[in-house]
Amino acid sequence: MRQDRLAFERSLAARLVASGKLDEAAAERALALRAESQERLEQILTKLGLVQEKDVAEAVSSVLGLPLVDPCDYPDAPVLDGASPKFLRQARVLPLLDTPERLVLAVADPLNDYPVRSLGLLAGKPVEIRVAAPSDVELAYERLYESGKNSIGQIVDEIEEAEEGGADEDISRLRDLASEAPVVRLVNLLIARAVESRASDIHIEPFHNRLAVRYRIDGVLRDGPAPPARLRAAIVSRIKIMAKLNIAERRLPQDGRIRLAIRGRDYDLRVATVPTLHGERVTMRILDRASLVEDFASLGFAADTLRRFLGLLDQPQGILLVTGPTGSGKTTTLYTSLLRLNTPEKNIFTVEDPIEYQLDGVNQVQVKPQINLTFAEILRTLLRHNPDIIMIGEMRDFETAQIAIQAALTGHLVLSTLHTNDAASSINRLLDMKIDDYLVTSTVSGVTAQRLVRRLCPSCRRRRRVLPEFVARMGLAEMLDGREPTLYDAVGCDLCHGSGYRGQVAVIEVLPLSDAIRRLVLAHAETREIHRVAVAEGMRTMYQDGLLKALDGTTTIEEVLRVTRDV
Repeated sequence: MRQDRLAFERSLAARLVASGKLDEAAAERALALRAESQERLEQILTKLGLVQEKDVAEAVSSVLGLPLVDPCDYPDAPVLDGASPKFLRQARVLPLLDTPERLVLAVADPLNDYPVRSLGLLAGKPVEIRVAAPSDVELAYERLYESGKNSIGQIVDEIEEAEEGGADEDISRLRDLASEAPVVRLVNLLIARAVESRASDIHIEPFHNRLAVRYRIDGVLRDGPAPPARLRAAIVSRIKIMAKLNIAERRLPQDGRIRLAIRGRDYDLRVATVPTLHGERVTMRILDRASLVEDFASLGFAADTLRRFLGLLDQPQGILLVTGPTGSGKTTTLYTSLLRLNTPEKNIFTVEDPIEYQLDGVNQVQVKPQINLTFAEILRTLLRHNPDIIMIGEMRDFETAQIAIQAALTGHLVLSTLHTNDAASSINRLLDMKIDDYLVTSTVSGVTAQRLVRRLCPSCRRRRRVLPEFVARMGLAEMLDGREPTLYDAVGCDLCHGSGYRGQVAVIEVLPLSDAIRRLVLAHAETREIHRVAVAEGMRTMYQDGLLKALDGTTTIEEVLRVTRDV
């Protein structure tokens, strides 16, 4: 049996290499670790973050010639009466279908035939097996067999009762408690649940008599299962240890970073703590390093809007600004732009606070104000390195903006962000920062503004009837080109966890600085006048872009109104 498994694992590694999911050096390293470990190669590959779990499952299915279980294939209720839930969980096996002729099982380890034979004897019929991703089996098991008591509740039961005050005052005891296996598993589970839910942030908030855990999913906060309040200190300390922060310092805010692999995929977590009335609050921003793609269409750029944006991006010098509030996808747009610009003949630098994604071939510099390494100081130094392109995380002050303008005047392309409501107001924001109007007109090539709306779940969205009065009120007629108006409502299903939405997309407006707009800037015209001229010159506003996305079923009209408020 061992020989069979070794041969299988070599074939599995070869299949992953051939499919481009794993490089040969990493495969050799994983096989060497396998020879010294009791763990299966599949577990080693995902634990090290070398291959995603679903890619491993697909490769196992291909090597063994067995069907692959889709997450939608799991039943709504337990299938096999008499099967021990504890046995199913330990063996990572789950019955999918029980008919008079056969029993169909989802198995995480197809080469382990003991649970398959045992369940076949219990059912008294032939067994068919299908390959499943371990995390899918675990999630289905929790839904089917835990009767509303989630894994967090089970882990909490293992943690010994501790007086919160004593733990707070004894740093040594707190460090020991934060390093105990149940607390470690509890924090890992909170993070894993967030990743499985497609959350962008985890908020751990202490209140008078409870500890709240909330996940931001598709831009909206939702409550998650929360541990008891008495574990607040242990959980916060565990997160601070993972982020290499000072667990003894609870009076000042701290910032850190966690890098870990979940289900075989690499994630970076930006950790921020802040002291509140009832203890330290923790926010973790989840950054998926594999999610960056050089595809503007997937971000929300329509074809004509993308042409305008790329026209600005492909200019050899000047300043291109991306604006919007926090959490509107500005940084993602800039990173996608850098991926497009990143070629061997380009010398690219970024100045960021913090660095959110690591880009191969791009020189990224982290701002550190505590040692006077500010945006302005770094920019002064970078200009001596003869960069072609500079990305500035944010123009926060006059000094940073002034150096960025000097860089643009001397032949550099500068990408940056601003916090403004729309594209037109960015011009007046620069003037408010005491930048001379003639410098703005001679360096700023264009401004992109964006907001994020939630994508409708394609599995459950439902058409709605649109009245003529509604078409007139919303200004839909000019977007229809003679077509019948079609809008959709969010309904909710298992795939979108009942929300009716799955994912986010940007609504975007792109404002190139034409000669007419430059004349308005020199005249210090109001924002509304700049906006009016930009629309007359062909700029599609964020509201109009949102209407088009609502009409093609990407989002709802309610989402568009929530983020644009133009009506």
